[in-house]
Amino acid sequence: MKILLIWPKFPNTFWSFKYALSFIGKKAACPPLGLLTVAALLPKKWEKRLIDLNVEKLTDEDISWADFIFISAMVVQKQSVRETIKKAKIFGKKIVAGGPLFTTGFENYLNNIDHFVLGEAEITLPLFLGDLKNGNLKKIYEVQKFVEIKKSPIPLWELIDMKKYASMTLQYSRGCPFNCEFCDIVLLNGRVQRAKDENQILRELTALYDRGWREGVFFVDDNFIGNKRKLKEEILPAIIKWMTDRKYPFQLNTQVSVNLADDEELMKLMVRAGFNTVFVGIESPNEESLTECGKFQNINRDLLDSIKIIQNQGLQVQGGFIIGFDADTISIFDRMINFIQKSGIITAMVGLLQAAPKTRLWKRLKKEKRLISEPTGSNTDCTINFTPKMNPRVLISGYQRVMRTIYSPKNYYQRLIRFLKQYKPKKGENFQLNWQKISAFLKSIWALGIAGKERIYYWKLIFWSAFRKPKVFPIAIELAIYGFHFRKISEENLSIKS
Repeated sequence: MKILLIWPKFPNTFWSFKYALSFIGKKAACPPLGLLTVAALLPKKWEKRLIDLNVEKLTDEDISWADFIFISAMVVQKQSVRETIKKAKIFGKKIVAGGPLFTTGFENYLNNIDHFVLGEAEITLPLFLGDLKNGNLKKIYEVQKFVEIKKSPIPLWELIDMKKYASMTLQYSRGCPFNCEFCDIVLLNGRVQRAKDENQILRELTALYDRGWREGVFFVDDNFIGNKRKLKEEILPAIIKWMTDRKYPFQLNTQVSVNLADDEELMKLMVRAGFNTVFVGIESPNEESLTECGKFQNINRDLLDSIKIIQNQGLQVQGGFIIGFDADTISIFDRMINFIQKSGIITAMVGLLQAAPKTRLWKRLKKEKRLISEPTGSNTDCTINFTPKMNPRVLISGYQRVMRTIYSPKNYYQRLIRFLKQYKPKKGENFQLNWQKISAFLKSIWALGIAGKERIYYWKLIFWSAFRKPKVFPIAIELAIYGFHFRKISEENLSIKS
């Protein structure tokens, strides 16, 4: 068999990092870990090609070559999915689809997709392969249970050109112990965290290391700290030893819940293991909104203080925020701006609430007859797919004002310096410059320091970090470049002019 695996194109969004990637000569932020894992689950003797439409084009020759086309996608990629399906059908190719977009919405593609392999591929793909061998393929493969991911193979990294990506990816666990109303993680991966053992993690790190990778590694876990005890007693000590033996070849980042701030030992171990950034779902400074969506881990605590504690341990906090809850009033816009500015969160992904298919939020709004369309999957494109309690025009204009404010050069750089003042990198950490970073710095001088709207603030940051805190100079430049991307996205996707 010849299998063509296709990862559809992402639109230009907050997380695409399109404008930042150009500074370091990369095509995409991360590779398609799911498809690389699927490839590893296929018979070894089969021929495989992977086309990531974010870094290369799909050719007629690629399609003609294939016996089957495998597509995996998220909701935000659905426009590219439609285009890919249309192109494949011209050649009469059989299409097999899986991933979040199809697991929660395969009904929308029944006429265009030949076979659906839904849920976790480790458990449903073998069923498809068995029926393929026996010549009696079914339309839908779905199992109402979750797999033991200790059986998950090492991704087939040889299918991609690593040099085109800013970061590699690795998964330690699936599932999240929390059940936020708007989130589809519990739907896709369950509430009980299922984790790999230390040997699996070390083999996967070694696989990246042996292929020459020496940059960032993103642990894509839904909530990395879902089982704190296992992390502290088994996983992190093993990673620390592995990283120490190899003189810390990777910088690690992941996703966590805010209760990380309650465990100093865990934070210290994560920093020693090489983690320097964590994404935290803050969602809202309004406790009524947090209660509404079931974000109970965020209430009855000082969120600003929790963020400061994490930052002071040497972990940069990236924050996710949502506007549009039923409990939000017009005061939410100023409260959101003030909270983000005080927090020192540089990467603040503020999105309008969207109801993802089959989530608890989706079901509630459907029952209330408030759903009006399918979600776009991009929280920052200024769209909502339900009737909000707040006047929609007020909601959207207020949201635009939030984005206009927090990503204006003045406020962004003010927040950046606030973060750097309280950020305490791991003791003895070396921010070593390489040619890629030097090149990015030189490009930033022109794009930000000469041609950019932020040039005054850029040069203030340069001199402040160089003379007041030189150890963080490289990260100051990196975050300034991020700011350029976020401002451009605001201007393009939200029609905001700074």
